[in-house]
Amino acid sequence: MAEEVILLDYWASMFGMRTRIALDEKGVKYEYREEDLSNKSPLLLEMNPIHKKIPVLIHKGKPICESVIQVQYIDELWPNTNPILPSDPYQRAQARFWVDYIDKKTYGPCKALWSETGEKQEAAKVEFIEVLTTLDSELGDKSFFGGNEFGLVDIAFIGFYSWFRTYEEVANLSIVAKFPKLISWAQRCLKRESVAKALPDSDKVLKSVSDHRKIVLGLD
Repeated sequence: MAEEVILLDYWASMFGMRTRIALDEKGVKYEYREEDLSNKSPLLLEMNPIHKKIPVLIHKGKPICESVIQVQYIDELWPNTNPILPSDPYQRAQARFWVDYIDKKTYGPCKALWSETGEKQEAAKVEFIEVLTTLDSELGDKSFFGGNEFGLVDIAFIGFYSWFRTYEEVANLSIVAKFPKLISWAQRCLKRESVAKALPDSDKVLKSVSDHRKIVLGLD
């Protein structure tokens, strides 16, 4: 039932996109509640008192925090539709390794790309290009990171694609031209209804970030 599953989220969060994709892959009906990150709801603060961050998945009144944990919880709870993790233990371990890599290596530089200027932004560009190069190499000639099937690593990284244009515009970064294999992979992912539904329009992301930079950094 829809009222059993609630997702507290923010439209532009690449982490919340993961949970939305997983729920839609499984065909789970849920109630989406948009959070104002500058004025977080009492429910968010109650359900995630440690980090006070989105996304928070609430299932039968109980919170599950952290997007990757949510995706794996969803996969375990509804295992019969569109499996997200591989059945082979080694392949599962490899998928978890690359998701851990994405989480540890992307957030810092990606945030700095749009929230910083000067040397800090330049350092973030170098760092993020290194991450993209590594992921591009891991993808290789495969259709998806796990091979022929859309899975956990794809879900973990695809949300960043909706921010690529913003990174290019605000940080003068070349992604599309340098990483055609990653762009082709993203286009394959977008053919899935769950991904197309979850990812916001890149123009909307860019406008939101540009407005933020004008207010906070005084930049055009």
